[in-house]
Amino acid sequence: MKQRGRHRRRKRGRALRAFLAGTALALTGAATLISASQATVDGNPGALKPLSSATDTAALELQAKQVPQRSLDRLASAMGRPVGVSAVLDDADDSLRAPGSCAGEERTALPVEPAATRAYCWSAADTRSWRAGAVTTSGDADDDGVWRQNRVILSGWSQAADTPGRALARVAFVDANDLGRLRYTWVLLVVPVDGGRDYRALASRLSGMVWYQDKLLVTAGDKGRDALYVYDMNRVQRTTVDADAVGRVGDGWSAHGYRYVLPAVGSYRLTGADGAVRPENISLDRTTRPDSLVASSQPAADEDRPARLWRYSFSTAPASTAPTHTARAGLLATDTTGRAGPSEAYKTEGSDIGGVLSYRDNWYVARVGSGDGHGTLWRQNRDGAQATRCGPEERRNCWIPDTPSLSYWEESGEVWTQSERMLFALPLASIDKALK
Repeated sequence: MKQRGRHRRRKRGRALRAFLAGTALALTGAATLISASQATVDGNPGALKPLSSATDTAALELQAKQVPQRSLDRLASAMGRPVGVSAVLDDADDSLRAPGSCAGEERTALPVEPAATRAYCWSAADTRSWRAGAVTTSGDADDDGVWRQNRVILSGWSQAADTPGRALARVAFVDANDLGRLRYTWVLLVVPVDGGRDYRALASRLSGMVWYQDKLLVTAGDKGRDALYVYDMNRVQRTTVDADAVGRVGDGWSAHGYRYVLPAVGSYRLTGADGAVRPENISLDRTTRPDSLVASSQPAADEDRPARLWRYSFSTAPASTAPTHTARAGLLATDTTGRAGPSEAYKTEGSDIGGVLSYRDNWYVARVGSGDGHGTLWRQNRDGAQATRCGPEERRNCWIPDTPSLSYWEESGEVWTQSERMLFALPLASIDKALK
């Protein structure tokens, strides 16, 4: 990863903020003030409670596992030289629509308060039968918000399979250099098999996704021992066959009709300890030292335990001097056996948790909507919890119905996320303002 002086980051940050300000939508609605006493209503998840017992922390441990280098080399040799993010963006031929051309029913999926300052809708034909998932950006990848001179948004989608073994997960690589005109192309996530002689589709709901340095970490769904899959953003491969199949087809390579695939380079597996907890939603926190991967997990209906929020530290050791499994760029910090343990962990009384974001001492937790179709957005810490409010009755159901993820773009101060048909952003400051 390239290194820059802090003065250059500040300069580019000012330029980016000016650029963003010129293209932002006007804020709509006013923040609702609430008192501390009003925060203790039914459904309040309360203060975060630290987890410190060895049993609790052991349940959150992950084991790093790499795809052998020879398998990756064999696949690249057969498919051709890998390409980078810039090549994919240059091939973007689909566009998101501006809010003025979005249907009214699409715009109703946006938050009531705080209001989105940017909003875009996907083509119904392009997303039909697909489920919206996590969002991450080049603001996660590099702290100046730019990756190889490009501003990029990654939007994850997944599709359940009618036929076993045919579930799919794909990522839209969105060119965000011009926020007035977002263009994108699709990349299918795959996993090498047979020693790199073939690949299979990743069968996972992308409820969490973080692009950190040159790695993309995605949630692995609720099946198998893998908890997170790891992808190298420098290893995008072009396909050669336009077919419904996924994998090798004769002498060519197919990806369900998509032009690009991104093969996994590793994974983090559940350790097998009693009560092992699977990360369901993840995001990046740059306010910790070192940077950290934030995770949440909601217990199953038959489990007698509270929901959990925790973080893993990213490695800071130089990749050239570290053991291969412990400190390559963009990976979690692990011990000599390749295990990653939590650096901080809490339990929360919140239920139906969706996206989670940590910033300084606060945790922002989205919760799935109830009868009126809107969800809630809470800010929690060790002192208590508050929800965003809206309307004269100061309702808490002001957020979108289901939030797969929350991603904070540091240089712009914006939080990016998406609903089933809308990709949108709003300032983190506006969330705090709507709390009290």
